[in-house]
Amino acid sequence: MGVILYVIATLLNTTGLIFRKEKAERLSYAIVAVGLLVHGAALLYRWSVVGHGPYQTKYEVCSSIAWTSMFLFVILARPLPKFRPMSIFVFPASFMLVAIGLFFNPASRKLPPTLNSIWLVLHVSFYKIALATILIGLAFSVVMLLRRKSSREWLERFPDNNDLDIYAYRFAGFGFTFWGIAMLSGGIWAYESWGRFWAWDPIETWSLITWAVFGIYLHLRRFFGWRYERAAYLYIFCFALSVFSLFFVPLLDSSIHSEYFQ
Repeated sequence: MGVILYVIATLLNTTGLIFRKEKAERLSYAIVAVGLLVHGAALLYRWSVVGHGPYQTKYEVCSSIAWTSMFLFVILARPLPKFRPMSIFVFPASFMLVAIGLFFNPASRKLPPTLNSIWLVLHVSFYKIALATILIGLAFSVVMLLRRKSSREWLERFPDNNDLDIYAYRFAGFGFTFWGIAMLSGGIWAYESWGRFWAWDPIETWSLITWAVFGIYLHLRRFFGWRYERAAYLYIFCFALSVFSLFFVPLLDSSIHSEYFQ
């Protein structure tokens, strides 16, 4: 039901933005709000049944990140009118994440009692917020590059390049902050579970690399004048690195973290 509602909202939203149908655009937000409620209820129900949050299987991870991305976008779009056209990227990205999750085995798995901790919930939650924020910020960089290479009329609905660059920079900073908090809370969880804060696990290592690269992006953007197209390409690289760290490293190398995405 959530996927169906997201798809309908995406169709209406895209139609509204490209063909300037304001009524369709407004209706898409109402449908997305209903979809969020249905999707959120499904996640909470599964949590109550399996006894742990949505962080143990590919299905749970993809679905929960999709919900977080959509929720953050809807919350931010209300006070920031310039932000709303980014829905043309965020809406389809969210429902595609849910759809991808449905292709994986949705069977539940129990979490080992030794790993069940409030710090695990915080650790995973902060990563989801960071990745959702980075995903939304990606839209600003993509639009900037599209505008540089195309003069289509519908692209004029988006903020000017200066605003796009600033939004991408701010969302990168927000994601960088929460990514760092996620690593810190993960260290506390690791100490509570295994008696050590850091073990250079492959996921830990690549997560640290991703955080450092985002720090480089912020540093170059703030102090060395990297703006517009050059900064957009670097942001896209940072986003790709974050996806690789969280979703592909567990498939390439075995570690304690691999269990969350098997």
